Amino acid sequence: MLSLQNLRQTLDDLTRNGYSVCIVEEVQGPTQARSRKGRFISGHAHPGSPYVFGLVGVDHDLDFPEPMPVVGISRSARGYCINLVLETMKTYSSEDGLTEEALVTKLRTCRYHHLFLHASLRNNSSGTCRWGEFGEGGLLWGECSGRQFEWFEGNPVNELLLKVKELYGLDDDVAFRNVTVSSENRPQPLTLGTATQIGAIPTEGIPCLLKVLLPSNCTGLPVLYIRDLLLNPPAYEIASKIQATCKLMSNVTCSIPEFTCVSSAKLVKLLEQREANHIEFCRIKNLLDDILHMYKNSELNEILKLLMDPTWVATGLKIDFETLVTECEWASGRIGETISLDGESDQKISSSSVIPSDFFEDMESSWKGRVKRIHIEEELAQLQSAAEALSSAVTEDFLPIISRIKATTAPFGGPKGEILYAREHEAVWFKGKRFAPSVWAGTPGEEQIKQLKPAADSRGRKVGEEWFTTMKVEDALMRYHEAGAKAKVKVLELLRGLSFEMQSKINVLVFASMLLVIAKALFAHVSEGRRRKWVFPTLAKSRRSKDVKPLDEAYGMEIIGLSPYWFDVAEGSAVHNTVAMQSLFLLTGPNGGGKSSLLRSICAAALLGICGFMVPAESALIPQYDSIMLHMKSYDSPADGKSSFQVEMSEIRSIISATTKRSLVLIDEICRGTETAKGTCIAGSIIETLDKIGCLGVVSTHLHGIFTLPLNTKNTVYKAMGTVSVDGKTKPTLKLIDGICRESLAFETAKKEGISESIIQRAESLYLSAYVKEVVSAKNDSELVDVCTNMSINGSDESHFQSRRIREGVAHNWTGSTNQTEFLQKEVESAVTVICQKKLIELYKKKNMSELAEVHCVLIGARERPPPSTIGASSVYVMLRPDKKLYVGETDDLEGRVSAHRSKEGLQNVSFLYFVVPGKSLACQLETLLINQLPNQGFRLANVADGKHRNFGTSVSIESVPVCS
Repeated sequence: MLSLQNLRQTLDDLTRNGYSVCIVEEVQGPTQARSRKGRFISGHAHPGSPYVFGLVGVDHDLDFPEPMPVVGISRSARGYCINLVLETMKTYSSEDGLTEEALVTKLRTCRYHHLFLHASLRNNSSGTCRWGEFGEGGLLWGECSGRQFEWFEGNPVNELLLKVKELYGLDDDVAFRNVTVSSENRPQPLTLGTATQIGAIPTEGIPCLLKVLLPSNCTGLPVLYIRDLLLNPPAYEIASKIQATCKLMSNVTCSIPEFTCVSSAKLVKLLEQREANHIEFCRIKNLLDDILHMYKNSELNEILKLLMDPTWVATGLKIDFETLVTECEWASGRIGETISLDGESDQKISSSSVIPSDFFEDMESSWKGRVKRIHIEEELAQLQSAAEALSSAVTEDFLPIISRIKATTAPFGGPKGEILYAREHEAVWFKGKRFAPSVWAGTPGEEQIKQLKPAADSRGRKVGEEWFTTMKVEDALMRYHEAGAKAKVKVLELLRGLSFEMQSKINVLVFASMLLVIAKALFAHVSEGRRRKWVFPTLAKSRRSKDVKPLDEAYGMEIIGLSPYWFDVAEGSAVHNTVAMQSLFLLTGPNGGGKSSLLRSICAAALLGICGFMVPAESALIPQYDSIMLHMKSYDSPADGKSSFQVEMSEIRSIISATTKRSLVLIDEICRGTETAKGTCIAGSIIETLDKIGCLGVVSTHLHGIFTLPLNTKNTVYKAMGTVSVDGKTKPTLKLIDGICRESLAFETAKKEGISESIIQRAESLYLSAYVKEVVSAKNDSELVDVCTNMSINGSDESHFQSRRIREGVAHNWTGSTNQTEFLQKEVESAVTVICQKKLIELYKKKNMSELAEVHCVLIGARERPPPSTIGASSVYVMLRPDKKLYVGETDDLEGRVSAHRSKEGLQNVSFLYFVVPGKSLACQLETLLINQLPNQGFRLANVADGKHRNFGTSVSIESVPVCS
């Protein structure tokens, strides 16, 4: 028989591995031999929807996976359509007009419970019903054929909802809410090839874009949000809101909340099933309080407003700002009235000098401290009375026997006895042996010994030979257990009642939880972006339309100082390029010259820009593309019977069919998988097609014969990856330049990778004998060949764009309360400000400097952390320890230092005061000054000795301190 805890773990393991489980319970009835047991189905557990029964009554925080939808795929006049139904959330959404590649990407990145394919997929452009055999649909068929699926007919949405109700055993009247957000004006989702080649979907050997967008300690729901946004770029209006939010986040000076992240599915499931325990309610209240904290703070309030629209897109819920705040205030207050919050201790565990403390701890810890005392006063009073009666019974019936045993002296084999907690039987009994007198003489303790009887378990069976109890103790135990059970039932009723109340606010809770997930994700991105020295691009809303010629207006992309996203610019290891693009680039360059890296970098920067994120560049102007498509090398697909060239042609067909004037198309080493002459002609024809469409993009190639073809192009320009000659050897510069590069460095690359010298020499001999005419021609024909060395880097004749950065001033607003901790904080803040400001005035007067740095203290509360603006800045901080002692320090990594302090025992919720100063030297001097002078103001310091250290208090050179304006 499994315990509830083991049952839940078993079910979680099964559902995590894709199984659906039916839970059957037995009806408790009279025990009769050979009787048929009554059983009933008590519930179901599915992937993404774990078993939560009984969670309300335990101290167990359920690890809730993201919900797994039921997926339905169909075909319409606009393209492919995917419908997602979440049984846990009782929601569905539809997305139409998808390309085949975009649909496959969604299937690859979505763990779904069940897959349904609509009959409309059977018909393709060839007019046959043999899906997947004639070009279009083959990629999707290859994805679906290896999975379990079912066909269905009728209305794709209505029939899918019926299938879901049948699958989950739901009643017909169960309603599902449509959370579809219009995809109008939204860029196309990324294709599978694009997503994998820039690491938006983690792929072996490809630098992972997700890993550089966020700090390594950012995990879970924020990462999923960023990933989904990259795979499904937002409309221009939402991207602008995200960028404006990030800019504000980059400049906030106040401390920021921890941003409590709770899965929306977990919220809905636990409240709907009324199984939310006090742990979950505390977390929900933290979530609500984080929203209210942002609302009340003047800097964070603007961020909160800007996050409303991105949250609407992520949830499909449209909630106005005032409603959000009002409902959060009500829900937070209601939870606060009922639940015992962290740090509250108005219900102590019962205790007795004669009863083992473990007994009361085990009996009461599962429900005490869950709800406020005021709601269970009567039950607590009855429990206290029962506990006292039990203590009295044990004292009267067991203690005299214990005293008698202690008074008896015997070297060996004497009487033994003690009062023990029998945990398995939830009882307090006397355990002893050889304590009965051989002669009854009316001595103390004999009367109590006569009252003893063997202890029995719940089924009346005797428990060993050494366990004893009395009628009075058993009656007191029964009374105590009944009082405890009554109190626990009351607590569970209150928790379930609160869940029922919160159900009416479920939309607000879901909205608030997603808003905090987005806030945490964007704050993390801004912190990492600042650390990597990335910038915010200027977003240009495209005005291109199908009837406008590509060069009729200034439209293009300019990225100055572009670096590969996987390099850390802060460490100085990246090569920067400037990309000024108004048309299609035909790119040539040697092996290892950086063509593929440049295409990935351009793709990543453009994608980050249209999502509203920071980009790895010095400045950038990025238009709002309707699609970004990257094609790198192709591999064969034996399962589909396709060669690598067939796969490449299939992918390029999809790219061309989806390309418009507002697209960014990036193709690396086009037509590499076939015979050179015909491959060159196919490549030339593809370039003509893209040129005619008028899209922006880059096509790289080693097929130099393409430059001798009579191509009909108007907007294509030639670009190359530069090389230089060093000691007679040609080496790549990794820089983008104008012109054509015919040097492949093939022999050098082969030699570098270990090919033997004899093979290389023979290859050079064959090359000279077979291609000598072409080599001579290449040297003499300066019109066709532009040597890649000695060229002006970034010498494009295309017009450059101006990029700008928007700085937004923000004001800091601090409010405090009157409790003891905050009183100390105010006192410390005042003393720190006076001491340091006086010193700064003194220093600047000596140097006759007109501008003066101000000491502006910022509080980092118990559940808060430093803002991104502290990254890379020198700070002086004061830690307000629980023992009322202060710790003074200075750092260039405030967030890391705060985390290090809080990782120590007893300092998890410690608060800090900090202020930013111009330069580490000044920070060191002010740190020493505070360590030496704060004790004179009556404050106790934990690190007084640091003020006398030889490395502290060194003189500050004011010339080296930048002036703060």
